[in-house]
Amino acid sequence: MDLKAVRTFVAVADVGQFQEAAAELSITQQAVSKRIAALEKELGARLFTRTARGARLTIDGQAFLPHARELLRAEERAAASVRPGRRALRVDVIGRRLAPADLLRGFHRAHPGVELDVVTLFDADAAIAAVRTGTIDASFRAVTVPARRLPGGIEATRVHDEPIQLLTGPSHQLAAAREVTPAEFAGHRIWMPGIVPGTEWAAYYDDLAAAFGITIDAIGPYFGPEPLLDTIADSSTLATFVGERTRLVWPADYGLRRIAVRHPTPVYPHALIWHRDNPHPALSALRDHLASAPPGHRDTDVWTPQWAW
Repeated sequence: MDLKAVRTFVAVADVGQFQEAAAELSITQQAVSKRIAALEKELGARLFTRTARGARLTIDGQAFLPHARELLRAEERAAASVRPGRRALRVDVIGRRLAPADLLRGFHRAHPGVELDVVTLFDADAAIAAVRTGTIDASFRAVTVPARRLPGGIEATRVHDEPIQLLTGPSHQLAAAREVTPAEFAGHRIWMPGIVPGTEWAAYYDDLAAAFGITIDAIGPYFGPEPLLDTIADSSTLATFVGERTRLVWPADYGLRRIAVRHPTPVYPHALIWHRDNPHPALSALRDHLASAPPGHRDTDVWTPQWAW
């Protein structure tokens, strides 16, 4: 259905005059008549009766009017859903328990009026493709390629360095330690089921393992964080890595230990990815917020993969 004709019909119904409707719509009276005639032909019904006082709705016109108004409201909602500044800012955070989600919550606290649509995509390739097509406005990712190799128009900036911690059960050999060095846990079995080859987080942990002689066991299947915590809590030999800002909750009797890693501290390099031509005003607000926030781990004695620099 021609929405211009529907809008013209509503204008005539509101003012009761073809001429006044033409002035309101900035078109000629002849154009108004043609649009109404085309709409009546499409509907197979007469919508107006011409009188000396102007145009009066027929019974069919009265029946059609509320639906015509709803069509125009639907058109406005559809346009608003993709209009920068009118729709929610769509941001990928990888996982809702991870540091990027926490960073986005901080932005929301600082800008409660900004509507957010939070999504979780699989990996950096999927996120970059979504940013390119405009499916999302931004993504928090570790970027494993130099900036010059990102697709045209895609920008990325490192926004937060998150320290990696060792998570053990109470009977693990390192459970009593306040902090450990990478050399101390190099001989222990680090279990991280669910690492998917080819992803940015797999690239990070592959480089971490190679740098410090660590063996990371990715044998699955991965049933989620709760079964992983169950296993770690009951084991005297298994440990796993978690980010400092990863939100995990477990029963008190599990006795799990989050142990800081020092000398050096491995940090995960979270970056924000966006398209330079994206005009959404909230995207600029998000970038400014992240630029003014603490960068994460401040010590100089850190390790992160070479590609992150």
